[in-house]
Amino acid sequence: MGEDGLSGAYGRKRSRARPGKPNGAELPNALDRSFDGCAPRTHARSDLAYARAGGSWRHVRLLVGLYNGEVVGHSAGSGKGAKLVKAAFATLELPISDIEASRTDRGGESDDAEIDLMLEAFGIERSLSAEGCPHGNAVDESTNKILKAEPVYRGSFSDLRDLQAKLSDYVHRHDDFRIHSTLGCMGPVEFRKAGLILSKPSK
Repeated sequence: MGEDGLSGAYGRKRSRARPGKPNGAELPNALDRSFDGCAPRTHARSDLAYARAGGSWRHVRLLVGLYNGEVVGHSAGSGKGAKLVKAAFATLELPISDIEASRTDRGGESDDAEIDLMLEAFGIERSLSAEGCPHGNAVDESTNKILKAEPVYRGSFSDLRDLQAKLSDYVHRHDDFRIHSTLGCMGPVEFRKAGLILSKPSK
């Protein structure tokens, strides 16, 4: 990294979260914590992240494939409900019907009839994390940690449109160029095109 003029990106001390009303919908944790063995771009997980743009807090949602950590959809907006979720699905570069299951945590912003109708219309199974079990959200938090450490904390956004443009650029670099140790130091797209399978860690 030194020879190439590269330096590591580090996170910041996290502020205390102020959780809102949780999503108490009686939906199953269909995927549980079985994150390996999914076919490419069929199972997506998502969570919220935040970024300052134009002096205001904006919301970012990434749709991340369980198969290889590829960001298959993304959105940024002033609200965090159904509109943000729909905008993320609108950026898919594959038929939305190819998505078999969508998983989120139990944040209250996901408890929305519009989201349910959209997923139902395309035959996408909805999976919620188990109540009081943060371990199931570890993969979501890991992806958001990278997002925050690289473009959010190290950059700036003049307004929402600037954030959306730079988010698209970040997703491109994340999927096509950023290597991941869990993928054998390959990028998500390279891993998928090679037809490889994520091996489970040995016990």
